[in-house]
Amino acid sequence: MRARLVVVWNILKVWLLLIGGCAALAAIGWVLGGYRLASLLVFFGALVAAAAYWYADRVVLGMVGARELPFGAAPGLHATVQRLAAVAGLPKPKLYVLQDGHPRALGAGRGLRGSAIAVSRGLLSAAPPAELEGILAHELAHIRNRDVLVQTSAVVIAGALVELSRIGGWMQRALLFVLGPIAAAFVNLLLSPKREFAADAAAARLCGSPHGLADALIRLEQAAHLVEFRANPATEPLYIFNPFAEEGLAALFSTHPPVGERVRRLRELDPDWRDKLRAA
Repeated sequence: MRARLVVVWNILKVWLLLIGGCAALAAIGWVLGGYRLASLLVFFGALVAAAAYWYADRVVLGMVGARELPFGAAPGLHATVQRLAAVAGLPKPKLYVLQDGHPRALGAGRGLRGSAIAVSRGLLSAAPPAELEGILAHELAHIRNRDVLVQTSAVVIAGALVELSRIGGWMQRALLFVLGPIAAAFVNLLLSPKREFAADAAAARLCGSPHGLADALIRLEQAAHLVEFRANPATEPLYIFNPFAEEGLAALFSTHPPVGERVRRLRELDPDWRDKLRAA
């Protein structure tokens, strides 16, 4: 029941975003040109929203430099995603790869269909099978809960605001000082850290154990201190953990709870794990 409420709330947030955006455009049009301009701007807003719904996942994957991963290039990975998706009751999402060595994963899309999971070369080379399975299950949980729909919408809009500051020339820093906090506030308004706790718990159920994901989170956090990472900070909500150094503009976009708290909650799902480890 709770999972269904999460899905409904995520869909409702996107509808509220659409209605709010169209209402803002209507108000601007009414002030500047009356009913005719207001109608045109609302129609334009609806077209942009429709395009964003169908193509936002491609925009986001393009922002992070992801490329589709053919089945022949990683049949084992495709098979793992297919199996976990079947357990979760989902169609298999498309798989993409990030060519850099920073270990991370992300999910993007619009829900059960039209979604994708991207993993980096660094993650594929560093994560053992159990940890990789936990990470994939986490991203599938985001797809099932429709978190990806809200995350993708928020990242596209926030990313556009951040990039808009680049057209300012000598005013770029001033524009970023204004638009950056607005974009960050928008992201934090739409996205709650609780979504990560829910996806972690769902991933543990899909895998039959919370420890693969818990170990993966620890490994990813440790690796983040060793490999430099640069990207648009507005993409932070997409990743399985926050890969950015929490300073400057990037600190404003942080929507993930601390890794230590996530690991603690995962371990508590199997309170006898220390005894099992000693027995092994």
